[in-house]
Amino acid sequence: MINIINMSDWISAEIARERLGVRAQTLYAYVSRGRVRARADPQDPRRSLYRAADIGALAERRTRSRRPADVAAGAVAWGEPVLESAITTVVEGRLYYRGREAVRLAETTTLEAVARLLRGGHGAALKRPDRPAPPVGIDVQTRAFVALAARAAVEPPALGRNPLRLAAEATALLDVMADAVAGVVTEGPVHQRLASAWGCDESAGDLVRRALVLLADHEFNASTFAARVAASTGASLAASALAGLAALSGPRHGGAAAALRLLADDAARRGPAAAVSAMLREERVLPGFGHPLYPAGDPRAAALLTHFQPPKLFTDLARVADAETGQAPNIDFALVALAQAHGLPHDAPFALFATARCAGWIAHAIEQAAEPGIIRPRARYVGPEPE
Repeated sequence: MINIINMSDWISAEIARERLGVRAQTLYAYVSRGRVRARADPQDPRRSLYRAADIGALAERRTRSRRPADVAAGAVAWGEPVLESAITTVVEGRLYYRGREAVRLAETTTLEAVARLLRGGHGAALKRPDRPAPPVGIDVQTRAFVALAARAAVEPPALGRNPLRLAAEATALLDVMADAVAGVVTEGPVHQRLASAWGCDESAGDLVRRALVLLADHEFNASTFAARVAASTGASLAASALAGLAALSGPRHGGAAAALRLLADDAARRGPAAAVSAMLREERVLPGFGHPLYPAGDPRAAALLTHFQPPKLFTDLARVADAETGQAPNIDFALVALAQAHGLPHDAPFALFATARCAGWIAHAIEQAAEPGIIRPRARYVGPEPE
């Protein structure tokens, strides 16, 4: 039986945003929270259409309650933008670093070049100071924490620093993170250093480069917001990056790859269809699929997956997930599939995430340090009545 879809019930993103009076990010947030239904445009699968009735109902609710407390609460999770930034944005399902599309940058450039772009630099490489030996004999996450903490303990506050000094400090800090992840100090671009540490061939090394560029920043995600809160106090760049790493370590953020590996293990035992169905029956979020900012599919994942052949188990998982939920693979899926396809360490997805995103944390810390005041929201108290 064929379902007939009345196309007059669906409107474009431009019309939806105009009726709501919101930016693209806010519209995507409404979709992620289930307040607006979206579907692919039959005329252009890269674009999305939005249910006109949902937009109308939401517009009515928005005019009904604009109390400051309600507005503030709605801004916390994928809601209204609350801080200004000139670094990164997502528009119409595409990711941009200072106006340049991340997917295009990933074709040719390196993480170091993108890090300078995010900081607003002109692209000239800075001389690196001597780099200390990274912590040894421990896992990637622990080495990263120890390395950043050691810098945070001695670096001066970022407030009032000479911009060139901050830029040199930023370059050194990214090297410290890369060395900690690789477990050894070597020369060359970051992607080559990681690829060498992991025994990658040239093809896998280029995929590492692409992944690092695609992961360098992602607007005000949880770890970046944590880094900006720290930076707003005047903390050093290393302390801000350490705050970002702490947030990234959670299972709902940088630890999402572990949940996807468990799903893949289950799929290997009893088949992808059974594994996906079991998770959906338990009303659990399907790891590795869908993203609130990309209702039509994560462009970072698509850009990475087109350059290698994922293992059959992962292609089967993607097929079943699409059939059951309509959700496309996200960047976590692409990273885990990449690690499986090229024999990278099991913690390579987190290592790539942390190394790349450190560039974004640093850029946001520098931008935030130039702003007056600190980020200090108020709490809506729901505890016992005060005496």
